[in-house]
Amino acid sequence: MDAGERQRCSPLILTQTTNSYSPFLPHYLMHLSIVIPAFNEEQLILDCLQSIQQSVGANQRPGFTHEVIVVDNNSTDKTAELAKQAGATVVFEPVNQIGRARNAGAAVATGDWLLFVDADSLLNPGMIADILQLIENGRYVGCGSVLHMPGLPWWGNAAMRLWTALSVTFHWAAGALVVCRTDAFRDVGGFNQEMFAADEIDLSQLLKKWGRQRGLKFTILTRHPLETSPRKTQLYTGREIAGQLLRVIFSPRKTLLDKKKLPIWYDGRR
Repeated sequence: MDAGERQRCSPLILTQTTNSYSPFLPHYLMHLSIVIPAFNEEQLILDCLQSIQQSVGANQRPGFTHEVIVVDNNSTDKTAELAKQAGATVVFEPVNQIGRARNAGAAVATGDWLLFVDADSLLNPGMIADILQLIENGRYVGCGSVLHMPGLPWWGNAAMRLWTALSVTFHWAAGALVVCRTDAFRDVGGFNQEMFAADEIDLSQLLKKWGRQRGLKFTILTRHPLETSPRKTQLYTGREIAGQLLRVIFSPRKTLLDKKKLPIWYDGRR
């Protein structure tokens, strides 16, 4: 896709336009924005927010601050109410699309770095420690993480092993967790709003290109996997999931650009 074909989030003026930390200082001054897109997630949003509080709390250090932004992606349940009660900043995105929700959160974020995590996922202290070390290293534009889904059926485990191999080999972030410099995210235009799925792979490619031009790397963290819900394997049959994946493989453009062809992502089963 050329630039004229892409619809991306509009760049906004940042409160901090450059990183304020240096690899030669004992501590970094860094503000991390954690963005959670959420559609009808009242069952899981509090667990996600609690995992963030515990993980960040275990990694407090001088100069490190954070904010939590939940994007209510036109929910019809108590997702927004519960997030507000838990102390998160809540913004509303009326169009039910994962890329738009992530971009809406990034648009109000004030951090030097962005961490996008899905509402059905749980951060852990080791992962946050690895992310902060990566940031302080000064040689990376961003990262993703390998995933852990407890309770998968055998075919789900096989699919997860295949995805993990592809993710680590090609440095493709899973949508459940994407971390990147805010300036890089804004420069490349954020998540592609023409795509209704796999936009995290598209963003990974753009961040890798942005990073190469500046001598920076994009990597996949492997030491402390992100735990994420296996609910799709519980809500959909193996045949339904296989059919969805085959449509993406054999007709990627038509499928990824058409919400109606992606029911596993958008039919709202919870």
